This record gives sequence, C-alpha cells and structure tokens, in this order.
Amino acid sequence: MKLTSLLLLMAVGVASVYTYDVYKTKRATQTPAANTAQVAPAPSQFDRRWGQPSAGSPPPSRPSSYRCDGRTHCSQMRSCAEATYFIQHCPNTKMDGDRDGVPCENQWCS
Repeated sequence: MKLTSLLLLMAVGVASVYTYDVYKTKRATQTPAANTAQVAPAPSQFDRRWGQPSAGSPPPSRPSSYRCDGRTHCSQMRSCAEATYFIQHCPNTKMDGDRDGVPCENQWCS
C-alpha cells in the first residue's frame, strides 16, 4: 500500500512539473495583444546609445541582408558593414567601446 501511494504521488508530481513547463513555454512565446500599444519611455541623455538613429528618422531606403539575431560582439561579425548595421539597428551591442559610432575598430573597421 505504501509503495502504491508513493508511486501515485510521484506520478502526480511529474505530471505537475511537465504541465508547468508547457505553460511556461507557451507563455514565453506569446506576445500579449494588450501590450502592443505601449509607448516606450523617452531616453534620457544618459542612456541614449551613440550612433543609433533617432526614433523620428526615416527607415533605410535599401533593405539590408542583415538582421538582428542576438549577436553582440565583434568576434561574431564577418565584416565592418555587418558590425555597423548591428550597432545602428540592434539592441545591447558591445562593439563600440569608445562610442564614436565606429564598431570593431581593432578587428574590422580600422
């Protein structure tokens, strides 16, 4: 009797963990429709990223072959043009240490 109760309790626990994991995964991949109308706060002079286009600037006229895919470092880039695109269009890049608008000066854009 004790073994059956223990096995049943373990099965319920495993099912609970699995269900929670499925719930968490679905929740992370969904974008809430109610939050799409939120307006981002205006950047202060201290958190403005140098070399980034302002919010009111027109989009580039020529579509780029690059896209933001999570890369942030110079060692992950393949060219100066790619690194430049990333610092101008992608968040949280770490390629312009002196904030002069020229990325990867020691590797690609010297």
